[in-house]
Amino acid sequence: MNFKTARGAIALASALTLAACATTPPERQTAGTRPERQAAGPRLDRQAEGQAQAFEAFMRKAGAIDAGFSGPAEVTQALGAGAAYEPRQLEAGMIAYAAMAALEEPRFVAGVRKSAQGREGQDLASRLAARPDLADDLPGGSQAAARASAALYRQGETLGASGRKVKSAAYSIQHQAWANSKVADPRGRLARVKQNAVYRPDGDDRARLYKAVAQGGARGGPASPVVQRGLALAALTVLGQDGKARGLMSEPRSEMCLRMAKLNFHQCLASAGPYYEDIYCLGLHAMIDPGQCVTSASQARGVASR
Repeated sequence: MNFKTARGAIALASALTLAACATTPPERQTAGTRPERQAAGPRLDRQAEGQAQAFEAFMRKAGAIDAGFSGPAEVTQALGAGAAYEPRQLEAGMIAYAAMAALEEPRFVAGVRKSAQGREGQDLASRLAARPDLADDLPGGSQAAARASAALYRQGETLGASGRKVKSAAYSIQHQAWANSKVADPRGRLARVKQNAVYRPDGDDRARLYKAVAQGGARGGPASPVVQRGLALAALTVLGQDGKARGLMSEPRSEMCLRMAKLNFHQCLASAGPYYEDIYCLGLHAMIDPGQCVTSASQARGVASR
């Protein structure tokens, strides 16, 4: 198969007010009132939660792309799903998602509260904002980091696995006439893909986010910079100092990785001809590449994937 795009290795640079939802007291509920889910502990503020929501939604929807394409319309729809992220938002979403997973660890939440007591705890929030790696050393920090790492790795691996199926389909589908036909209006198609780099929330995205985070699991090893930032954000949330976390929502290596994935996706589509090449671009650069960015962000540099 002679693809027009480079198929070599891509240089992926490896790279909140406290709110608790309490149920309505039974004596105050009215007929037909549905009580909200009882919060297990502190939650991120709405801005950070929204970033985590955008991350989980993209990973889930792109990961659900079906490799059994039957025509151009399905390819076009899948390209839209694969393009629906903005690198900075996804990067911040990874950190917020890691923080949500860390907040699921009760030993960490209790440890942060205990560490905030006394003189040494008076400037804990400022120290965490300046040195997010210090969150590793808080009581329960290693357990929270293992949860956060597992949560990110699971998301990245799932998207990557789906991407490998889609990439494989680009080869197997070539015997079908429609897959060998030229893409109609390729410039317009590329322009639409570039414009689709935005998160459009669905009504059940928030519930799906909390369900995904609650899956649990643990991955050992030293915490990555993204996981460390997630832990620091979680600790600041426990302390009621979410506002100090604004400088933690970016990590250079992950940012560059996601930017390169999106850039290669656009370049691939710009030189693609028939529909099977669009499918190839989708599988490799819109699914496998960002999936690898997320799995890489879940582990410290130099730690091999397991």
